[in-house]
Amino acid sequence: MTMVVAYLSLGSNMGDRLARLREAVDMIEESHSVRLKRLSSVYETEPIGNVEQADFYNIVIEIETKLSPKELLCLAHEVEISLKRKREVPWGPRTIDVDILLYDELTIDEDDLKVPHPEMLNRAFVLIPLVEIEPDAALPGDGPIRPYLDKVAGQRVKKIGSLNSGAV
Repeated sequence: MTMVVAYLSLGSNMGDRLARLREAVDMIEESHSVRLKRLSSVYETEPIGNVEQADFYNIVIEIETKLSPKELLCLAHEVEISLKRKREVPWGPRTIDVDILLYDELTIDEDDLKVPHPEMLNRAFVLIPLVEIEPDAALPGDGPIRPYLDKVAGQRVKKIGSLNSGAV
């Protein structure tokens, strides 16, 4: 398979959030079938849902991969398991969350995988870092993502630094 571009969203709100994001990116990069292309700034964001929990640190990464969408999903789950993610409370606290936002120009609608991510257009913590690293990001067959930023303008998202520099 040839290399395709995909975008992943990563978030953490338990323990050392910054360390968890670094570990997750390192684990993804260690896959022989993935090459990290770009990494957004780190954003601190309020949680979604009605569960009392700490704020999240979120990033978006752009990768090139030979993995199929299902294989990439398996890699995302392996990272979550390795970093002790527990799925006990919907939208609850988590050590790490790895979601596939976009995969090439594909639209996938299966029980266990939906691409583009079905909630991405409702989440500032996804759209802002995605547009930061790819200003021309677009939904397959539906056009640019940038106009959707207005829809999420009221959500609190604060740029706090860079994962690479550790300036958080």
